[in-house]
Amino acid sequence: MGLARRIAELFRIKAHKALDRAEDPREVLDYSYARQLELLNRVRRGVADVATSRKRVELQLDQLRTSAGRLEGQARQALSLGEEEIARQALARRTAALAQVDDLQGQRESLKGEEERLTLASQRLQAKVEAFRTRKETLKATYTAAEARTRISESVTGISEEMGDVGTAVQRAEDRTAQLEARASALDELLASGALQDATLPAGHDDLQTRLDALTAGGDIDEQLARMRRQLEAAPPPSADRDEAG
Repeated sequence: MGLARRIAELFRIKAHKALDRAEDPREVLDYSYARQLELLNRVRRGVADVATSRKRVELQLDQLRTSAGRLEGQARQALSLGEEEIARQALARRTAALAQVDDLQGQRESLKGEEERLTLASQRLQAKVEAFRTRKETLKATYTAAEARTRISESVTGISEEMGDVGTAVQRAEDRTAQLEARASALDELLASGALQDATLPAGHDDLQTRLDALTAGGDIDEQLARMRRQLEAAPPPSADRDEAG
């Protein structure tokens, strides 16, 4: 396939997709039904026009038959009066009128057949239009229901996807919390074991120095207590003379 044909096909596909998105089948069905009604009305008008023409021909036939009868009477009257020439003219006119009657009868039969044919076509077309109208309303109702179901399904799908995202976020939060808790516990153990230096200790002190300082502080207290005991023992007891003098 040439490049030009591929580009043309691509544009055709995109245009078709755009039409699918913009086209509402219910509007298309209503438009098609309106067009069929228009065609049906045209056929009905054609039937009415043919029927009108047939009626006109029948009126002309009645007029010509009446005129032929009157001319025949005039010929008889003229002949009874001895006016053969007048009778001859009346009969000639009658003959011409009867010839027109024959022509009009042929036209009437032709128009009658055309009227019957168009009437039958109109009835068949009307039946098709009514069937299409029923089918149209059914399709419209089905499409509306399917559209509603689609919107509901899309909403449910969106909620499901959103809940899936929420579930993922919750799982990640739980995993992160567990990691932080495990790390905090590990750090506590490392601090307790002395593997890590406590940042709250003074500069230059480690855990060993801290323990040594604690022992030294305890020794100083014991020495102070012993010194205080010696001082108390070396002090002279209060004398009895002092008590009496007091």
